[in-house]
Amino acid sequence: MRFVIRTVVTAVGLWIAAWLVSGIRVTGSSTWADIGTLLLVAAIFGLVNATIKPVVQILGCLFYILTLGLFALVVNALLFLFVSWICDQLNLPFHVTGFWSAFWGAIIVGVVSWFINLVIPDPKE
Repeated sequence: MRFVIRTVVTAVGLWIAAWLVSGIRVTGSSTWADIGTLLLVAAIFGLVNATIKPVVQILGCLFYILTLGLFALVVNALLFLFVSWICDQLNLPFHVTGFWSAFWGAIIVGVVSWFINLVIPDPKE
């Protein structure tokens, strides 16, 4: 259930990022196709963040320290571009054009997810 909630929250963040950043496009044939695409992309984004991001954080630990954590913004942008590449391979109508679009998109998705998680906190375990 928690994965589904996080996926929906990420999908909302992706929708807002696509709306605000000109280099992020969701080009489904209908509104429902766009919603389905955003949910699939959010699931892929969640899986990439759960599997690849920890490895990158361990390998890039020195860069995180030297840049006082700002390297995380670059890693998030590169993971956002990687998700776009995966979507291209799967023929999903989601595309990110360029590093700066990915950079701003990752920031928007992160801020939206953070804000929604403030409003709707995780259930206590």
